[in-house]
Amino acid sequence: MKTIFVNPADVEHKWYLVDAEGKVLGRLASRVVAVLRGKNKPEYAPHWDMGDSVVIINAGKIRVTGRKPAQKMYYRHSRYPGGFRAEPFEKVFARHPERPLERAIEGMLPKGALGRKIFKRLKVYAGPEHPHAAQKPVPLDIS
Repeated sequence: MKTIFVNPADVEHKWYLVDAEGKVLGRLASRVVAVLRGKNKPEYAPHWDMGDSVVIINAGKIRVTGRKPAQKMYYRHSRYPGGFRAEPFEKVFARHPERPLERAIEGMLPKGALGRKIFKRLKVYAGPEHPHAAQKPVPLDIS
């Protein structure tokens, strides 16, 4: 059997719409990453941007299991002495409801230029409205 090689310029990037209401954070993120990278296509290649664009709505209604709302921490450092900051999930989620989902998905993408390019095709919104109706996103069932 011959290996299929597709020119990256010939790849058609589709748009998908995902409703995150009631979905578990990590499970949703891992399924969205597969679509963003193009792992659901037969011509997938790990070194090419073969994936599709994903619009996620209702990110403010996502859920986490167990005691993660109080125990899960997000860390960052300003690169200055004493610049280490830690913030619990509850605070981050209250201030920016889409940020935990974005961060989970970004952490599952490849590091480097390819991962940054793929991440640009992800659009996350806290509510049910989104400005991408012109792209006619197809609902994607992620259960």
